[in-house]
Amino acid sequence: MTAFPGPALAFAPPVREHLATQRSAARTPGPAAPPAGAVVPAARAGGERTAGVRRPVHETRPAVDEGPAGHPQAAEPEVSTACAVAAELVRRAEEDRKATREAGTAPTPERRRRVAECRRDNAAALEAIVRRHGWPAADLVGPTASTAALMILLHAPDLDFRLRCRDLIEQATADGRIPAVHFAYIADHCAVDLGEPQFYGTRVNPVTLRPYPVRRPDTVDERRQDVGLGPLEEQMRALRSGR
Repeated sequence: MTAFPGPALAFAPPVREHLATQRSAARTPGPAAPPAGAVVPAARAGGERTAGVRRPVHETRPAVDEGPAGHPQAAEPEVSTACAVAAELVRRAEEDRKATREAGTAPTPERRRRVAECRRDNAAALEAIVRRHGWPAADLVGPTASTAALMILLHAPDLDFRLRCRDLIEQATADGRIPAVHFAYIADHCAVDLGEPQFYGTRVNPVTLRPYPVRRPDTVDERRQDVGLGPLEEQMRALRSGR
């Protein structure tokens, strides 16, 4: 269960419904993208800062190729292709939200199976997009579709795929192409699945409604502030009150 702060996120209403149904279901948005040339707030993981880097939106990106460690390098799609990718991401995230809500309302085996199938299909589609274009950052597909891609990724069943995308998102954050908070979500999600303490406290145990263990909890609010998140305890109060 990933705790998204509601008001500032492009996908706030679907995310709130997702959180409300997560506990009973089987068993993802960020602030608006920074302006061209802006410096993304520094993201700290384990106490280290990732410096913001300026990059003009018109800077040429390399053709599709395998980059370091086998990560695909981004190939900027043409406008029509970018629009089609954006529409697909938003549609698929909406399908996930709908299936999750229905499973939460009436958690039958069939509806739980539908959630699992939806997330598996969405992950396969996202993987194909990433392979061809790199991570669908806000400067390529817009902030809403980029947030939809993050939601799909957080529900992807393949941890290896999530780890690869985590690294792409970290680089895109440093380049100023997506909000730093996107990296916070995926970094925490992967850390918990690896059995490690999370960095920002965004992943919450759906049973206890408390964050999974956090690395250096005495400084977690400083790290959260770096990526645009409010204090952790404030987030927990809002979550428990159903807001």
